[in-house]
Amino acid sequence: MTDAPFRPFDTMLDRETALLSLKEATSGADDGELFLERRRSEALVFDDGRIRTASYDASEGFGLRAVRGEVAGYAHSTDISESALKRAVETARLAVGAGGGTLAASPKLTNRHLYTDADPIAGATFPVKVDTLREIDAFARDLDPRVVQVSATIAASHQEVEILRPDGSHVRDVRPMTRVNVSVIVEQNGRRESGSAGGGGRIGLDGLLAPADWQAKAREALRIAVVNLDAVSAPAGVMDVVLGPGWPGILLHEAIGHGLEGDFNRKGSSAFAGLMGQRIASPGVTVLDDGTIPDRRGSITVDDEGTPSGMNVLIEDGILVGYMQDRQNARLMGVDPTGNGRRESYAHPPMPRMTNTYMTGGDSDPADIVADLKDGIYAVGFGGGQVDITNGKFVFSCTEAYRVENGKVGAPVKGATLIGDGATALQQIRALGNDMALDPGMGNCGKQGQWVPVGVGQPTVMIGGLTVGGAAT
Repeated sequence: MTDAPFRPFDTMLDRETALLSLKEATSGADDGELFLERRRSEALVFDDGRIRTASYDASEGFGLRAVRGEVAGYAHSTDISESALKRAVETARLAVGAGGGTLAASPKLTNRHLYTDADPIAGATFPVKVDTLREIDAFARDLDPRVVQVSATIAASHQEVEILRPDGSHVRDVRPMTRVNVSVIVEQNGRRESGSAGGGGRIGLDGLLAPADWQAKAREALRIAVVNLDAVSAPAGVMDVVLGPGWPGILLHEAIGHGLEGDFNRKGSSAFAGLMGQRIASPGVTVLDDGTIPDRRGSITVDDEGTPSGMNVLIEDGILVGYMQDRQNARLMGVDPTGNGRRESYAHPPMPRMTNTYMTGGDSDPADIVADLKDGIYAVGFGGGQVDITNGKFVFSCTEAYRVENGKVGAPVKGATLIGDGATALQQIRALGNDMALDPGMGNCGKQGQWVPVGVGQPTVMIGGLTVGGAAT
């Protein structure tokens, strides 16, 4: 595999022959496409004073899909050739059967481009990356004598896709991705705690390898670890919770965002199914999914069906006004696609997925929101969580949280988990800060075994009556 631009119709397939195969696969179908992809990725992990992992992966292939009603036939191969494509046609046509479908119109193409075409892997030499990791390690250790371990990661990928549709329309997208992460472990009086910080986006590595950027990440990771050295056991019970801006939007993404994806609502398995046009959140709550924000981790110029991404309003002033749609579910629900048809790779069919999902800000001062919290938790960092899409019930663990009593932020707490359900939590939002922020660019989303990069965001938010799991008081 070379570093030359991915041009499968110049080097591997005759375009007209491929188009004839695609037309054969989708004859009598409602929809379908040929998706071709090349992806290269590199990751370097520096841990405990040495390079722990240095990996480079490269893959390429195609996926052929034919859709008829609710059924989709999908075949994929790592061999981009006419013979492999002909075999794929036979598999994809199984979904079409006797046909009778009306082929949907292709998406309208735009000239918009949201990120650079440059290969981020080639943006810095291997020695520069290794030297930067060593510098991060030394810098973090020099910050505080309590630091006993440092782990730093530099990761970059370069995805090139081409999408051919049965009417001959053809779209190409080149998607970079970079990230730098720093984690530290500190020890004091026999107690060890950790902290992590990182981020990136669809940008080159040059900015992330600048000392000003990674030093800020190292300081933030150390700050979180030191805070947790003084953490006490979290209380347990039902109480009001204030969530900080930015990354805590992961709770919104998981507990609410998945429930607003078109497939779950078409099948009636979402807690929000059948509620279009109804109030599902407190007044003032507006939630968007926006794949058009330049350079963001979750942004896509076009989705993996060739539909341009959009800024889609899901909840407006508390009213449910939209779902996120791919082409198949949009057609079956009688609405327009929203540019949310995404897939992990050529080996996976597309489905409705989030891009950058966030809650817009309000007009309250964040300090006033915390001051209004009489007895509860102020949570500003989150780790893993679990969500049941059918009822929106969630459990999230906090990586940085504080006890608040009578409006005063007290000791940090450890072991805090937030328990509730998305539908109820939306109705219990009592205040929205004027500090809406997006996360630093570190989110990945899993659905039905597929992973895609996403973004989240929100302002400072007060939610009433969440269950906090922790040590009993």
